[in-house]
Amino acid sequence: MQRYFVLKDQIKNNEQIVISGDDYHHIVRVMRMNEGDEVICSNGNGLAALCEIEQITNESVIVRVIESKEERTELPVHIYIAHGLPKGDKFELVIQKGTELGAFSFIPFLAARSVVKWEAKKAEKKLERWQKIAKEAAEQAHRSCVPYVHAPMTLRELVKFAQTFDYRLVAYEEEARNGEGAVLRTVLRQMKPGQSLVVLFGPEGGFSEQEIDLLRDHGFLSCGLGPRILRTETAPLYLLAAASYEWELK
Repeated sequence: MQRYFVLKDQIKNNEQIVISGDDYHHIVRVMRMNEGDEVICSNGNGLAALCEIEQITNESVIVRVIESKEERTELPVHIYIAHGLPKGDKFELVIQKGTELGAFSFIPFLAARSVVKWEAKKAEKKLERWQKIAKEAAEQAHRSCVPYVHAPMTLRELVKFAQTFDYRLVAYEEEARNGEGAVLRTVLRQMKPGQSLVVLFGPEGGFSEQEIDLLRDHGFLSCGLGPRILRTETAPLYLLAAASYEWELK
């Protein structure tokens, strides 16, 4: 069943929901739904409602709430994926698949070896696209919230921002080469429900030694992700799958 995230001002007296914009287009033009069809609407805070389409106008779809329910489809811990900006559409892939795997938020950052240069004049449209990808992936995966995609930060800005998290890791390929395999497992097992973890992943060229030194000086633990060297877009998905296995497959 199709799922759509709605804002507070779309909900009328907890009985009706007015859907417009891109979601209206998806319901009417893509899914070709009719009055009487059912959808799920979520408020993004863990509450969802089974709804029936009452009316379709030229600009909106009006649905009636049939039954409300609380959902538990989120990882019990909050995992922030911080990614050095990679080439092409790789970061979009990380957002899409990372959302499906339960990431809480995404933080792109400008790394020393990032080939991509952040263009301020294109920033607003790029952020809108990233957030739209997260929303659509959350709907597809039946998430109860949409991960927030931050504007790109410098590494120093990210280090400062990360001081508020309970745990801080950096995925470093030299640790994988040296056979390190305990740090990630230990952290995931130490975490308690509701706690936060931020994990940094480098761009295609990885981290410089100076960046690793900076991160370690500010409390980041470096970890390996198994014996194989993963692509920049694969590594975050490996970590999220490991977290799901540790927290959800019991």
